[in-house]
Order: sequence, then structure tokens, then C-alpha cells
Amino acid sequence: MKKIRIAQIGTSGNSHGNEIFNTLKSLSDTFEVVGYALPEGEREKFPDKMQAFDGYRKMSVDGILNDPTIDAVTVETEEIYLTKYALLAAEHKKHIHMEKPGGADLLEFEKLISTVKKNGTVFHTGYMYRYNPAVVKLMQDIKNGELGEIVSVEAQMNCRHSDAVRAWLKNLKGGMMFFLGCHLIDLILQIQGKPKNIFTFNKSTGLHGIEALDNTTVIFEYDKGISFAKTCDIEKGGFNRRQLVVTGTEKTVEIRPLELSREGYLYPKMITELNEYSSEDWNDEGIHSTSKIFDRYISMMTEFGSIINGTKENPYSYDYEYELYKTVLRCCNII
Repeated sequence: MKKIRIAQIGTSGNSHGNEIFNTLKSLSDTFEVVGYALPEGEREKFPDKMQAFDGYRKMSVDGILNDPTIDAVTVETEEIYLTKYALLAAEHKKHIHMEKPGGADLLEFEKLISTVKKNGTVFHTGYMYRYNPAVVKLMQDIKNGELGEIVSVEAQMNCRHSDAVRAWLKNLKGGMMFFLGCHLIDLILQIQGKPKNIFTFNKSTGLHGIEALDNTTVIFEYDKGISFAKTCDIEKGGFNRRQLVVTGTEKTVEIRPLELSREGYLYPKMITELNEYSSEDWNDEGIHSTSKIFDRYISMMTEFGSIINGTKENPYSYDYEYELYKTVLRCCNII
């Protein structure tokens, strides 16, 4: 099968641009990496991120977009620029993998979705938990009816960033809910669909005088109760307590931690742990399982290649990505 000629636009200080570029390089049977562009001063802003691009062709955005031999782009700029460059790529009929969730302009994102839909090009987003093996199993079990009717979803994605990162969050309307909470919103929407109501509690701890929204919670109302997404940026031990709990009438499933990285399988190599409870015995210890070691990004970018090549249908429709994006903006009080 012909290799997909691909180039990357941008990288960032706090997201996954370098990891995506390194993953493309590792998937050399699928992708031919043509080059990269750094259009928003990334070389000066993130000098520690430049090593990943050594040996690859430095290009302009126009050079990438106007090269008819380039099939696809990865858009990995800082969040505030994502939709801008994805839209340019869409207008040039490139297949797109874009870091999540997009910029903060709904009309611009609407135009992006309208353009890729009209062109029939691939639009693929960087929601990494979609490829987590425990999440994949859980979604299949839900689809098969093994959990019964879903009553609630509890999703947490906490951590302890430096004060510099917490200060940077002020660049994002919605703070942590926009930056990391979007991953959790994606999971809840996949499991339960569009909520009846959304209630936001996005706050700043004010720790060390930083006023960014670093402690955020959103509650979703459904007919059978509520679900929530919580993401806090001052929680020591928070990475190991990231979790997804889905309660159904037949079974409860807990994934905790969502990811775990340790010596011997360092990031982006991960494992995850799953607990399943189907007994009514209050003392039931459930069934515990641990995944094999997986790479955070290999499955994601392999899927992108498969969709472009036509060997797999995109499981996330244009309309779903648009509804998800709108929900993220609602959860951040942007719309």
C-alpha cells in the first residue's frame, strides 16, 4: 500500500506535538514524513522541543498546503491556534489529525467541520483515551449491554503542574476544563450522549497568587441522574488517581488509574487497571485486570492511517466531533 505523505504544522509546550511527530516517524510502513512547519514562533518559545525535528525538512505552512503530493497534516500548534491551521488544511483538501479540542471560536470550528464534510476528507482528533485498552473494552461492553442501563459516569483527570503551567492556563478560556477536561467530556458524551443540562463549577484555587481556572468541575444532568467531569491542577498524586467509573444496572466498571507509567515502561509507554463489579455482595472485591503495556499514540496514529487508506471507517463522525466541541465550549462557559 502506498505510504501516506504527511507533514506537521506546529508543536506546543504542554500538549503532544512532539510525541505525535515521533510516532509518525516510528510508523514508517504507513507514513512518509515530508517535513514540518513552525508558524507561531515555536522554535523560540520551545527550544527544548526542537530535537524531535532534527533531520527533517523545515517548511512553510504555504509550502505544505500547496504541495499536491502531501496527503495529510498533523496540526499540533498551541491550543489557541489549532482550528486556524486545521481550517487552512481543510481548505486545501488535506486529511487532518488535529490536537484536541480546537481553538475557542465556535464559528471557525463550524466552518472547519463544514469544509471537511464537503470535501469528504478525514478529520481525526487527539483524544488519547479513545485508544486506551481498558476504555476500548469498556465501550464494547457497554455497546454489548453488559453494564445494563447506564446510571452515571464519574471522570477525573487531575495532576500537579508547575506554577508556570498553571499561569499558562490563563491563555485558555475554561482553564483546566478546556485543556484536560475535554478528554473526560468526550468519554461521557460517548457513553451517555447529549445531556439535558450542564452545570459548571470552574474555579481558581489562587495558589501562589495564580488566578487561572485550575480547579474545575462540570455536572451533566441525565434522566437517570448526574455524571461529572473533574480536573484539578494542584492535586499531588493526581496522575495516579485519574479514573473513569461507569455505573450500570448490571455492572459497575472502574478504570483507575487511567494510565500508569513506571520504570521499565516509561511514558509514552503505559499500563492501565480495570475493576469490574457485578455482584450485589457489598464485600465483593470484583474482578481486577491489568492491561498489557501500550503506547499512548501508536494506536491513535495507526487508526488515522487506516482511515485515510480506507481500511477502517472513522468511528467518530463529523457531527459527533462538532457536538463534542460545542459541549466543551459550554462546559467552559464560552458559549
